[in-house]
Amino acid sequence: MSGTTTAGSRRTAGVPRQWRGTEASGGANRWVVLLVLCVSLLLVAVDATVLHVAVPAVTEDLRPGAIELLWIVDVYPLVCASLLILFGTLGDRVGRRRVLLLGYGLFGAASALAAFAGNPQILIVARALLGVGGAMIMPATLSILRQVFPDRRERAMAIGIWSAVAAVGAAVGPLLGGFLVENFWWGSVFLVNLPLMVVALPVGRWLLPESTGDRDGPWDVLGAVMAACGLFCVVFGVKRMGSGAGLLNAVTAAPVLLGAVLLVLFVRRQRRRTHPLVDLKLFSRPAFSISVGCIVLALLALVGLELIAAQYLQLVLGLTPLETGLRLLPLTFAAMAAGLVGSRMLQWLGPRVMVAVGFALTALAVLSLTAMGLSDRPAVLVGGFIVLGFGLETTLFSAYESMLNEASTGSAGGAAAIGETSYQLGAGIGIALLGSVMNAAYKPGVSSVPGVPASASSDASQSLGAAYKVSDRLGGHAGEALRSASRSAFVHGLHITLAVSAGLLLLGALAALRLPRTMECPADDEEPSQGPDQGQREQEQRDQGQREQGRRDQAQLEQAQLEQAQREPGQREPGQREQGGTDAPARRDRATV
Repeated sequence: MSGTTTAGSRRTAGVPRQWRGTEASGGANRWVVLLVLCVSLLLVAVDATVLHVAVPAVTEDLRPGAIELLWIVDVYPLVCASLLILFGTLGDRVGRRRVLLLGYGLFGAASALAAFAGNPQILIVARALLGVGGAMIMPATLSILRQVFPDRRERAMAIGIWSAVAAVGAAVGPLLGGFLVENFWWGSVFLVNLPLMVVALPVGRWLLPESTGDRDGPWDVLGAVMAACGLFCVVFGVKRMGSGAGLLNAVTAAPVLLGAVLLVLFVRRQRRRTHPLVDLKLFSRPAFSISVGCIVLALLALVGLELIAAQYLQLVLGLTPLETGLRLLPLTFAAMAAGLVGSRMLQWLGPRVMVAVGFALTALAVLSLTAMGLSDRPAVLVGGFIVLGFGLETTLFSAYESMLNEASTGSAGGAAAIGETSYQLGAGIGIALLGSVMNAAYKPGVSSVPGVPASASSDASQSLGAAYKVSDRLGGHAGEALRSASRSAFVHGLHITLAVSAGLLLLGALAALRLPRTMECPADDEEPSQGPDQGQREQEQRDQGQREQGRRDQAQLEQAQLEQAQREPGQREPGQREQGGTDAPARRDRATV
């Protein structure tokens, strides 16, 4: 059990004694470990977005079909999201550093395979392996961080840096990918991982501490498979909805339904098991469950919006992909700033105010972006993106910190996996939801353009890019009218989507009011739900119970021997007869004992 002490000595369960001594002697090594973990996270975050700008080059070189291209793009987040809980809980059992180092090796090998893929099938397999490696790395970084920073104040600062690095990676990915594709070939976007992995593997093996959680009972293999398959089906169905397939479509509805059934069975199985894969009791704590819900809401409201904003910058304002990435940089810089100052703000304001204010700031920024129109307004965009980035990072940082604080060091991997899974699910559902809102608001604007045939209007209603292709094909006055109408319809749809996103963010602000008011910081390395001596008291109670049980067993054994002696008075051993003289005194002596 986490936090258990014996013989008066205390240490956090799962933290090696030599590591605890290093912490006490100055704590510098903790920050070196954080640096290694941040490099790991940076690689995964960059790889999640670096391929987006390389898709045209991949299409031209490998000639994938439409379905193959969809899998090339989507298989990485799909596999990663479905395996987070599996590898997060496995790290609690076999060692978080071990899982992380295996993830390093697999990530590097898959990167090399993807860089030199000669056909779409090999690239799909490589991207899937990258997803497996990412699922091994992501929860391990956060659970090790929870382990080596037992003090909540320091841990809050570390999580702020960790989340700022994640924001940087997501923004750097498209910029780095654009630079590499313009100057090299598309496979170079994967090769950038190799030098860092070659360095990270030996450095991580040397510097990172090994730790495990509770090892009581067998690891629930069937439960892990059920969770992975259920999440895979749900995320696949959600991504299908995000790509335009309706919920009633069989290819969409069947995976979602199957995934939901598997996840329900998984939850029921975990409730019945003595040693569950995931401690579902965590969700009974408001700070944990509300934090997870806030992560889902934040990503649901904003990830789909970011994709729509990128389309607006490129298709409506006519910016290049590189210019679009540069326009989004203020959002990244603001997120970095929020992550770096978030720990002090959290100690001052507390989780409730931090998350609620973060949601409110983000909603205000989203509403300010409704000033975007057919013409470029750089000041509005920059100001809105700065407030949006700061508010979003404030929300996510505080929610992650509150969620992780509720988990013991023994279940840190499972808790981190739940947080990362909620992040991925929120992002997927957000793309599907806001994309559907956008399409519903956009289609009426291009359905009845004067001079445009009905078939052309139907094709143009699929997307703004499709409308541009149709207008070029039509040419003349009809083509110009369709282009103008489609741009206006897209801006109208953007405004509606922004309003829906703001509403979701305000809902998150209301939910955040149930979070703890203050940031409670237990002394030294106490678990959040334990008092300073609870582990020692529990051990003493167990020892006392064992002693009492031993005395009861001994008394029962002696009573059984006495009864047997009374039933068979003539079968005494010679030695006993000589010592006692007769059988009766021997029985009296035994009865006295």
